[in-house]
Amino acid sequence: MNAPLQNPKAEGRNPKETRRPKSESGSAQRESELDSSFWVRGDEPDSNALVLREDSLDRPLQPLDERTVLFGEAIIRFAKTIPHKPVNDRLISQLVGAGTSVGANYCEADDSVSGKEFKQKIGTCRKESKEAMFFLRMITTAEPNLTAKARVLWRETKELNLIFGAIWRK
Repeated sequence: MNAPLQNPKAEGRNPKETRRPKSESGSAQRESELDSSFWVRGDEPDSNALVLREDSLDRPLQPLDERTVLFGEAIIRFAKTIPHKPVNDRLISQLVGAGTSVGANYCEADDSVSGKEFKQKIGTCRKESKEAMFFLRMITTAEPNLTAKARVLWRETKELNLIFGAIWRK
């Protein structure tokens, strides 16, 4: 019998089961401004990463579609509190776009007709949630007085990102 053909480029790669996307590699630089230790992603080696939901464990569980809708609404309410300045206006539009598209893409994933389409849409949800995390951090740089409100949203965004990541990997 002939041995199955093997991709010569695959020799240098890790087996598919052990590969991790770049987003999970945990190579973020730490900055000293704005107590940046808070903004560390949960998949990075950090002693605080395991206590992400300590303050919200008593919150009732919600369906994921409802949770993404509530998140989008919270992003819109937060965006209305940001003062309008040339720098902020761009950040506001980016944040609202990313924050509300998490729920929209989840709705599309929920209505997908194939497993491949579902995985692609969940991947988009994950990307949009990471983008929302990024713009929340940028807004706190532009408006430090909004840091406390942004952190609450950032935590929710991070939790959604972890949920979508777990779904995507299955």
